[in-house]
Amino acid sequence: MKNNKILLINDDGINSPGLLAAVQVGIEFGDVIVAAPSTQQTAMGRSLKGNRNALLQPIDYEVYGKKIEAYQCECSPALLVRHSLAVLFPFEKPDLIISGINYGENIGATITSSGTVGAALEGATFGIPSIAISKETDIESHHNYTKQDWTGTQYFLRYFVKRMLMEKLPFDVDVLKVDVPDTADSSTPWEITKQAKTPYYSTVFKNPSLKSRLGDGKTAIDLDSESLETGTDIHAIYVDRTVSVTPISISLTSRVDFQELNNLLKRT
Repeated sequence: MKNNKILLINDDGINSPGLLAAVQVGIEFGDVIVAAPSTQQTAMGRSLKGNRNALLQPIDYEVYGKKIEAYQCECSPALLVRHSLAVLFPFEKPDLIISGINYGENIGATITSSGTVGAALEGATFGIPSIAISKETDIESHHNYTKQDWTGTQYFLRYFVKRMLMEKLPFDVDVLKVDVPDTADSSTPWEITKQAKTPYYSTVFKNPSLKSRLGDGKTAIDLDSESLETGTDIHAIYVDRTVSVTPISISLTSRVDFQELNNLLKRT
């Protein structure tokens, strides 16, 4: 059996317990290399920003008493993927990229702002199967390493990693975005979902005015469960309480009929 090579990355930073939980799964499937941002990079999306003088800095990283090859770097997750592939995998790319486990679900219309999803998309542009996995948490945990039970999320990460290493994903499935409810265990159903067009997170100001600072806004979730479209990632997590598995394509091209759009734009 082939000894798989797996790159693990996240946007919560090298010290994230969620990353450690993902590495604990990854080592079951082959040789893993960890490359994570030095600091919290939540909501960086697919940004390619960082300290231009930054290097991949080797760090001590152990899992179950075993030393793991691991690095930190002062840059965004997507840039770290690009840099790691060039420096650590110059001749043979990894068989899989795991991005996560993220503190906080990445669902709905705002997923393009997710550093977790951004890192997976960056890997996919190099033709590498990639998985972005996130665990539902309270909003306060998005920027803090709160104590979490990772068991349920690890179960589904293990399941989908195994499938992705065994099977080639269909055309136009470049990333699997997996979001796991905080109540999930091995008996929780999973479903293939589409990304909801509804925003999931919103920014709320107590008394908005021209004097309102960016930092005065508070992140909140305010949804009407009755109006949510079924079959979407938000509905799965927020209403059904099932694991959401969303196939993502690198292409953002609209599925509109090109001839119809062409005719509309030519009208006089």
